[in-house]
Amino acid sequence: MNRDSLNRILDLARWAPSGDNTQPWRFEVVDDHHIRVHGFDTRDHVLYDYDGHPSHIAHGALLETLRIAASGAGLKTTWTVASQGEHRNPIYDVKLVSDPALVPDPLVDCIETRTVQRRPMKTTALTPAQRQALMAAAGDSFSLQIFETPGERRQVAGLLWDSARIRLTCPEAFPVHKAVIEWKARFSKDRIPEQAVGVDPATARLMQWVMQSWGRVEFFNRYLLGTVAPRIQLDLLPGLRCAAHVLVRPKHPPTKLEDWIDLGMAVQRIWLTATHCGLYLQPQMTPVIFRWYARAGRRFSTAPQMGEQALAVTANSSKLLMPRRATILDSSPGWVSHRCPTAAHSGWTFLS
Repeated sequence: MNRDSLNRILDLARWAPSGDNTQPWRFEVVDDHHIRVHGFDTRDHVLYDYDGHPSHIAHGALLETLRIAASGAGLKTTWTVASQGEHRNPIYDVKLVSDPALVPDPLVDCIETRTVQRRPMKTTALTPAQRQALMAAAGDSFSLQIFETPGERRQVAGLLWDSARIRLTCPEAFPVHKAVIEWKARFSKDRIPEQAVGVDPATARLMQWVMQSWGRVEFFNRYLLGTVAPRIQLDLLPGLRCAAHVLVRPKHPPTKLEDWIDLGMAVQRIWLTATHCGLYLQPQMTPVIFRWYARAGRRFSTAPQMGEQALAVTANSSKLLMPRRATILDSSPGWVSHRCPTAAHSGWTFLS
């Protein structure tokens, strides 16, 4: 394999999703058949990177994207990981081996077309073929739970609405929000471009002005219902106007680094498969993360009401684990989807 082919594989790999587009990895090319990925996490300065697990999930998505991209060049990938302690800086050694008989993964063409869709869509039901494809993409270690009746969608939308309130009023989350959005942009190298946020231009301009300081945010939240417009546009309406929410659930609770990596690999396969099926997804992990804090008894904010609200989100999310009318695909925290005829939202909610 020549260096141009390797660079193309790495160019595709960097399209792997990560929380707030932080891209918690760096590539080292050891030789033309050996890539060393230096992973890291953002737990020390990002409220949402609970124990680094969301970053570990992103690492898994990257490794799966590498595998799929390499298959397009007739290469198989194998990887090993070296990590210690809290797994803050795992190192992944990825080997690429030529295999002339290897058939390119059909998801190769979806790597660059996969998108985040945060806007309301149609409520056309998933087809049996789409259901089967998503189920197969989850793999043997995970199951899918689909919430698609109007009542179930309202329940999930309510969960997203409540968790968004914490997200938008927690002072510890403000520095992340202020730094992560690139305003008036369609694309961004390492942040969320404004057009991917999902709000209308007027709300975007107001958000840009308000988010210049925590004092402005606090004033708007307290006296001018500042969280209402973004919560309606980003959480409530997409939660209601969709085909379904899909919960991806590990059959066994993740306990080691490799479990989180496997989850990330499954998430990326499902996301790319949805794209292949003409669906769009909206990832959503905040209900999960606040649930993790609450269940661990960890205080994540100086504002006492944040902990109380997290406990309420935890109680509501527990009701979603086995709703009576939900459809279980395959066998038994995971990730959520909403969808239209050629688009399927997804709030990937990982409930452990």
